[in-house]
Amino acid sequence: MSGEVVINDCTLRDGMHALSHQYSVEQMVRIARKLDEARVDIVEVSHGDGLSGNSMNYGFSAHTEEEYIRAVREVLEHARLAALLLPGIGTIREIEAAMEWGIDTIRIATHCTEADVARQHIEFSREAGLDTVGFLMMAHMIPTDKLVEEARKMESYGAHCVYVTDSAGALLMGETRERIEALKDALECEVGFHNHNNLGLGVANTVIAYEAGADRLDGSVAGMGAGAGNCALEVLIAVMERMGVETGVELYPLIDCAEKLVRPLQERPVQTDGNSLMLGYAGVYSSFLIHTERAAKRFGVDSRELLVELGRRGMVGGQEDMIVDVALQLVDSQVKS
Repeated sequence: MSGEVVINDCTLRDGMHALSHQYSVEQMVRIARKLDEARVDIVEVSHGDGLSGNSMNYGFSAHTEEEYIRAVREVLEHARLAALLLPGIGTIREIEAAMEWGIDTIRIATHCTEADVARQHIEFSREAGLDTVGFLMMAHMIPTDKLVEEARKMESYGAHCVYVTDSAGALLMGETRERIEALKDALECEVGFHNHNNLGLGVANTVIAYEAGADRLDGSVAGMGAGAGNCALEVLIAVMERMGVETGVELYPLIDCAEKLVRPLQERPVQTDGNSLMLGYAGVYSSFLIHTERAAKRFGVDSRELLVELGRRGMVGGQEDMIVDVALQLVDSQVKS
């Protein structure tokens, strides 16, 4: 860490969603070099849905995670290397393999009510000497006191840091502040914040998280990520410099990375358009976006109505296969009416 806060870049992990997991190794390496030049603290690499995410349900990446992680490891001189794991998709075996490939940090993600399923993964990672992070996804879905209970579990298992993870980009600014302050008051470990820009609050909420005491902040170059993308890292760093916050991250290499390397890859612009906005409005997992648009087109339903219905049903990550079922139900209800 070279500044007042740890900066974790997700361009090469969450950004996988924006490309249907089709980064080439060469593209990853070029971006990783630029992130390292910018002196980002942590660079995260894995399938968008975490280690072992390659599947019919989530989508297959262009290369193996071993190829991606080993290649990025070789070009990082300053930044630590991280990977994400969702228990049930990945196992301790995948953590062990990622350690062999060169990771320093493991981020273990569960739904915000299911911290207990990460116990063995967090305990193993802490004992193995990894920088171990707990990720409480869809943090908007439960009251703050319940989120604190789940965060305490992750801390008790050995997490060095626990994240408030706004996977749907649905948190309003006061809600972000409330959650970060509550975790800071309740925990001895570090607290982090990860969000999506579905309501256009990516940078604002991340700044509020910092002001509320967050120790680690996530972002992606050019916002590269699921839905409307993550907090745009180059914008965040520019804002924090204007605020007089020392991050240790260099702005110009991030701008160059965004303009020359990342935006040219975006087949679907990463922005707060109508469907991305509906993710935040309805509180739907950001990686559902492309799956929803495909189902809406296939079955001739309004993607907005489909997203609202998914939100009403409380669908969470791992239920991507249910999007087609809900679309078919909407078609059936339209025929009957």
